[in-house]
Amino acid sequence: MPPPRENSRGPEITLSGVIERILWLDEETHFTIAELSPEAGDKVTVLGNMTGIQCGETVDLTGHWESHHLHGAQLRVKSFVSRLPSSVHGIRKYLGSGLVKGIGKTYADKIVAKFGVRTFDIISNQSARLREVEGIGPGRAKSIKAAWEEQKALREVMVFLQTYGVTNALCIRIVKAYGQDAKKVLTTEPYRVCRQVDGVGFKTADKIARNLGLPTAGPQRVDAGILHTLEELEGEGHSAFPEEGLLEKATALLEVDRAVVHDRIKVLIKENAVGILLTNGITLVQLRPQENAERSIATSIKRINNTPSGLPSIIADKAVVWAQERAGFTFSDAQSAAVVSALQNKVAILTGGPGTGKTTILKALCDILVAKKVRVLLGAPTGRAAKRMQEATRVPAATIHRLLKFDPAAGGFTANAESPLSADFVVIDESSMLDTKLAAALLRAVPATAHLLLVGDVNQLPSVGAGNVLSDLIQSQVCSVTRLDTVFRQGARSGIVTVAHGILHGETQPPAPEVNPTKLDFTQDIHFVRVDEPEACVQMVTRLCCEILPRALRLDPLRDIQVLAPMHKGTGGIQAFNQALQDKLRGANSRSSRITPGDKVIQTRNNYDKLIFNGDFGVVLEANPESGDLLIDFDGTRVEFERSEQTDLQLAYAVSIHKSQGSEFPAVIVPLLRQHSIMLARNLIYTAITRGRKQVILVGDPSAYAMAVRNASDSGRITGLLPRLREEA
Repeated sequence: MPPPRENSRGPEITLSGVIERILWLDEETHFTIAELSPEAGDKVTVLGNMTGIQCGETVDLTGHWESHHLHGAQLRVKSFVSRLPSSVHGIRKYLGSGLVKGIGKTYADKIVAKFGVRTFDIISNQSARLREVEGIGPGRAKSIKAAWEEQKALREVMVFLQTYGVTNALCIRIVKAYGQDAKKVLTTEPYRVCRQVDGVGFKTADKIARNLGLPTAGPQRVDAGILHTLEELEGEGHSAFPEEGLLEKATALLEVDRAVVHDRIKVLIKENAVGILLTNGITLVQLRPQENAERSIATSIKRINNTPSGLPSIIADKAVVWAQERAGFTFSDAQSAAVVSALQNKVAILTGGPGTGKTTILKALCDILVAKKVRVLLGAPTGRAAKRMQEATRVPAATIHRLLKFDPAAGGFTANAESPLSADFVVIDESSMLDTKLAAALLRAVPATAHLLLVGDVNQLPSVGAGNVLSDLIQSQVCSVTRLDTVFRQGARSGIVTVAHGILHGETQPPAPEVNPTKLDFTQDIHFVRVDEPEACVQMVTRLCCEILPRALRLDPLRDIQVLAPMHKGTGGIQAFNQALQDKLRGANSRSSRITPGDKVIQTRNNYDKLIFNGDFGVVLEANPESGDLLIDFDGTRVEFERSEQTDLQLAYAVSIHKSQGSEFPAVIVPLLRQHSIMLARNLIYTAITRGRKQVILVGDPSAYAMAVRNASDSGRITGLLPRLREEA
C-alpha cells in the first residue's frame, strides 16, 4: 500500500513486510525507526516502540500514516507482531543481517540458494545438511545451529520481557547467561536473574515476580531485596554497612513488615550468604566478595611486611645522593625521606598533591632500582596514568589489569598468590583509585619478598568501586607513610597547582570571573567564565570546546579537551553537554543512532574478554549498518563491539569527574552551577581541577565554587578494611 503524500494523519491500517534497515534504535525506550519492504509496493519508513525488532524479520504492523515536514510520509506503529520470514528474500535478509553468528551476507546467500524456503527448517531440524553448502564444515555447522537456538531463545525472552521495559541488550545478556533455559529461569526464579545478570535490577525482577504471583513477603523476595540493598550500598562506595541501617533501607525498599526483614537478615548471616564483622560494638554486614577482598588485603599486607626483603644491598642514604647527582638538583628533606622509606620498608605509601614532587621521587627511585638491576614493575589503574608513569621514569608501565593478565577462560587473573608477579619492586600510581576487589587481586599477586610502593593523592575522590583502600591503609599505620605538602617552584608558577592547594586549604574565592570568553588570557592556565543559567552554561561550554580553545590553542576538541561535570541529569548535566557537543561536532541531522562514527565514548564496565575497562576512552571508527556493530579505537587498540555490548558505552564529550580519575587532559572544562549543589564537594572540585595539564576553565556560578570548597566532609564510606588491617597487625 503506497503511503499518502499530503494527509498528516490517515486511518488505522495493517501493513506487512520485511525490515530492511534499522535507522534508529533507542535501547532504553525501544523507540525504533526502520525501513520496511512491504509485500507489495515501495520501501517505506516505519517508527514506534518496537521491542526486539531485527533486520530481516517479517512483521505485521498496525498504525497510521503521518507526514513529516522533512522526511515525508511514514507509518506511526501502534502495535506489531514479528514472525520469521517465509519468502526467499526475507530469509536471505534475516540470515545476512549478522543476527545469527557464523552467517554473514556471503553464507546467507549460499545457504538460501541451496535450501530456499526450507532454510529455517533445515537449520532447526537437519543442521548437519548445512555441510552441503560450500565452505561450511562440521565446526561452522555446529556453531550456526547453536547460534540459531540462542536466537530462538532470545526472541522468546524479548517477547516475554517487552512489557517490563527491559532493553534488547539486557535480553541478550540474559540469554547468554541461561541459554535455552532463559525463559524458564525468568518465570520460576526471577530474583536469581537480578543477582546473576549485570544490569538487571531488583525492580525489574520484582515486577516479573509480582505478575507471576510470588508472595510479597516470601523468603525469595525478601532475601533478594536485602542483597539488592547491599549491592546498592556497594554502588555508593560502601564495602560494609551497619546491620541496623541495612534493616531500615531494605524494609523501605520491600515495603513489608520490619520483623520479616530482620528475621531474613539473621538467616542470611546464619547461612553464610553474607559476611559480618563486629567492630566498636557495631555489626557490619557485607556481601561475600567484599568480605573476602578485605580479608585478602589485610593478610597480604601482613605477609609482605613479615617477609624479609629480596632487594640486593642498597645503602639508602648514598643511593639518594647518587640519584640527586643524576637528577641535577637537591631533593627536599621529604622527598629524600620518601625514597629512603620505599627502599627500607616492604610496604610504603607516598601521598601528596600536584606540584609536590611525587614524579621526582618515582624517577629517582626507578633510577636507583634499575642501576641495581632490580626487577621493577610499574602499574596504574588507567592506561593514561600508566603512560604518564612510563614517560616520567622511562621504565615500562601498564595498567593493573594488564599486569595481572586476566584469563577469560579461567575467569580470573593469571597473576595471583600461586603464580605471583615476576618482580622485586612494585610501584602503583594513582592508588586513590584502587577499590577493594582490585586492590585484593593486586596484593595477592605481589611476591612476599618484593617491596610495594603505593603512590596517590588521598585528597582526591575515592575509587569508583566500593572501598576506601588508600585512606584505610594510611589510617591503619601498618605501613610507612610519607606525606608531601610543599609546592615546589616549578609547581608554584602554575595557577592550576595554586588553586588546587587553595581548595585544600578552604579558599572559597575562585579565579577572577570573566563574562567574555574571547578576552581570556591564555598565558594563564586557569580561568573562571561566569554564567548563571544552565542553558547559557551549556552554550558557553560548547563554544569553548568547539570554537574558542581549538582556535586559540590549536587543541583537538575530541582528543585534547574534556568536559567534566558533577551531575548526569538536568539541563546542566552530563547528558545535556554530550547531546550539545555531539550535535555541534558530529552534526545534529547526520546521526542515525545514539553513537556513530567519529563519536568520543567511554567504557563504563570492565570487559575482561576485550581487555577494555571501566573509564577507558575511545573514538568510534566504523559502524556496521546491518549488524549495528561498532569498531572503536581505544588509545591505539581497535576493538569491535557487538550491539549487545554497547550498553557499556556512553558518549564521552562530557563525563563525570569520578570517571576522569587517573586521567589527565591538555584542557579541562568544568561546569559549576548551583543546581549541582547536591554533588558539590571539596574533593570533587579538587579532582576536576587537577585533571587539567595545560588549561582549566571553570564555567558557571562563583557561589557554586564556594559551596563546593566549603563542603569538606570526607567520603563517608563505610568499610571493614580498617579494623581488619588493625586486627592482622
